[in-house]
Amino acid sequence: MIIALYEPEIPQNTGNIIRLCANTGVKLSLVGPLGFTMRDKQLRRAGLDYHEYADIRRIDRWETLYSECADSRIVGFSSKAKMPYDLYDFQDSDVLLFGPETRGLPQCVSGQCDVLLRIPMMPESRSLNLSNSVAVVLYEALRQQKFPGME
Repeated sequence: MIIALYEPEIPQNTGNIIRLCANTGVKLSLVGPLGFTMRDKQLRRAGLDYHEYADIRRIDRWETLYSECADSRIVGFSSKAKMPYDLYDFQDSDVLLFGPETRGLPQCVSGQCDVLLRIPMMPESRSLNLSNSVAVVLYEALRQQKFPGME
């Protein structure tokens, strides 16, 4: 399973997700351009000392990730999607794709996903924090896979 962040903007969120990926053994792809540098102090602080334990890949363009994942399902997440994430049957080879914090996945990217899912929330809410969203979805996907390699 791969977590893919499309053009993430807030270093603290990405740092938290790096820590999450290190603790779950899930790969992380960061699709640029990023809204920060990989040496950003806030990114490093939020990820604590987990950076060395995470499998992180920087990818310059969406098209590169898309072509490399031709044999995987790309599962996009959007507050505008109809299907809730908990009704989906996740597979170990899935790429879980999340958009930037301030604007979500653009149509040109979400339109290429195999499926779009949403996290249920109150009707008047716009969105959840990115790192919280990734954690909620990732743990459901891992639960369905019986938490492979985890204790």
